[in-house]
This record gives sequence, C-alpha cells and structure tokens, in this order.
Amino acid sequence: YIIKMSKILKNSELDISTASRIVSDTLQKCDDGELFLENSKSESIILDDNKIKSSSYKSDLGYGLRAITGDVVAYSHSSDLSKKSLNESSKNLKSTLSSSSGTYNFEINKTNKKYYSEQDPIDAKNFKTKIEILNQVNEYIRKKNSSVRQVTATLLGEHRAIEILRNGGELFSDDRPLVRFNVSVMLEKNGRKESAVYGIGGRQNYDSYLNEKNWQSVCDEALRIADVNLNSKPAPAGEMQVVLGPGWPAILIHEAIGHGLEGDFNRKKTSAFHNLVGQRVASEGVTIIDDGTLDNRRGSLNIDDEGTPTEKTVLIENGILKNFMQDRLNARLMNTKSTGNGRRENYKHIVLPRMRNTIMLNGKHT
Repeated sequence: YIIKMSKILKNSELDISTASRIVSDTLQKCDDGELFLENSKSESIILDDNKIKSSSYKSDLGYGLRAITGDVVAYSHSSDLSKKSLNESSKNLKSTLSSSSGTYNFEINKTNKKYYSEQDPIDAKNFKTKIEILNQVNEYIRKKNSSVRQVTATLLGEHRAIEILRNGGELFSDDRPLVRFNVSVMLEKNGRKESAVYGIGGRQNYDSYLNEKNWQSVCDEALRIADVNLNSKPAPAGEMQVVLGPGWPAILIHEAIGHGLEGDFNRKKTSAFHNLVGQRVASEGVTIIDDGTLDNRRGSLNIDDEGTPTEKTVLIENGILKNFMQDRLNARLMNTKSTGNGRRENYKHIVLPRMRNTIMLNGKHT
C-alpha cells in the first residue's frame, strides 16, 4: 500500500513510515488490529442567572494499539506519540499474544462518501461571538415572557480527528465536527414553578444552528414546553394507552431493544435476542434500522472507529429480526460481516459494536 501523510503525526517525533513498520511487525501473526490515532478538542460555555457561569476547553492527543487473535484482544494506549512509546506498546502486545497465531484480515471496504464537512466548529467562531449569542438568548427569552425566572443556555463544541493505520500501511482518516446548543427555561406563576429544556445539534458548524432565526426558534420551543408544563393538570393514575410521537421517544427503542441487538451481547448469548434471528419479535409493520449515513446527524460517521464505512442496517423488518449491529471482531466470530458499528469512547478504549441512529420507520397508519 502507498502510505498517505498523517496529519496527526505531522508535528510528533513519530513518522508514518516508522509507525507502519511497528504496526505491521506487531500484527503479522494476528487476525486483526490497528493503530488508532486521535487528536480531539472540546469546549463548553454556560450562561446562567444573567451571566457566564463557566467556560471550559480541553484537548487530548494519543494512540491506541490493538492486536486480535481469536477472541483475545490485546490493547495498549498512550498520550506519548513517540517511537519509544509505540515500540513499548508493541512489545507488550506481542508478549500478551505470544502463544497465539492467526492470519491477518486485510479485507476492508473503501468509501469516498462524506456525511458532514471537515470543518472545525471550535475555531470557526471566536469566543467573543459565542458569548454575545448566549447573552442575546438570555435577553430574548426574558423579554418574551414576564414569568421567566431562570435561563440557562449552553454551547458545546467538539472536533475529533482520527486516523487508523492497519497492517501493510493502509491509512484511513476522518475529521468529525460536533456541536450542541441547549436552552433551559424556568417559569413561575402563582407560586408554581415549571421548567423545560430544548436543544439542537449535529455534525456541523455553529453557524448552522446559531443564526438568529434558529436560536430564536429553540428559545421559543423551550418557552412553549415550559408554559405547557406550567398550565398542565395532574395526570390520572392507572393503566392507559400511550401514543409516542417522533423524536425523543425513540430513546425507548434505543434502550428497550437497541443495546440488545449489538453484536457482542448476542455472541456471548447475554441478549434475549441471541437465538431469535428470523423470528417475529415485534408487531407486523414495525421496521427498525440503524443508520449511520444520515447527513450531519450526531450518530452518523463517514467511517467507524475501525475504518469500516457506516451503513443503513435493517435490524427488524415487519416485525422479523434480521440482523445485529457488528464490529469486525464480533462479525468474524459470528461468521458475518461488520456493519460499520465499531465505536470507541476515545483512543484509550477498545472497540465495541454500538448504535448510530437507531430509528423506527414510518408505518402505514396515522
């Protein structure tokens, strides 16, 4: 393979050719593995009680070296991007897997699809402008409703650059922006207090969310929900039918069945679904997918944390269980293929098969 230039290693003492030699030497008797490089930064700015309450910024840089043979995973990570550190990690991994042998799986799909831009949201808008917007939000909400007692507005931004170096010098890369804008409002009327939270976000720049029309619509919705709560009546007790609208109620799908359809739990037979593929697990008309290819969505990625392109995976089709979400390790051990769901919390953590955007498709009924 032709080794591309590494942006993450550019200013370190470790060059891509040296890293590639160490990785290939480490993984030559393994079934799978890679060097995962990550350069991340994030910020949080919170306005509360008419003033900026807190502001934070953090950055992290490091690698995780993983070697896999059979179902055994050896892993080493460090924030020191140096030849010495990587050699030490390699030594530890080879020692852990000294009695194992395998054949490296070079096969991995390629993609040129991009579901978000490579922009860095943190640097794209200066700190002063962000503060001004939060103050405008606070002023707008308080002027709009005399019952407002508290306003909390939060800006969250993140940029993660990742690179995956595999045996043979194959290099994959992805730049991942992520922003969030939240507004919390508390209203008081006749001694009763109620609050509401509303927010927007995704893999875009702040500008996509913080033009005046967008941030005002977020404020208006937070006020609307708080006002509904303020004028609400106590719910009757007892069992009743509940209708769920689109949006946040999908968290019930996420928690009730989403995690149960992730590959590792089914390989280990700790999921209630592990032996139900091909059987009915939901009502007819219920189709649930995991889709990592929705433009600019928080759960979408161009490639997962193993370099596999993300995809739209049909999990349940018309009530019949079809597939599980897979990373490379669990897919190989279950004799299937990765669905692009390999995820890491960061470079310090191993890969696990986890959800992207898990949703139920529209049915035929209103």
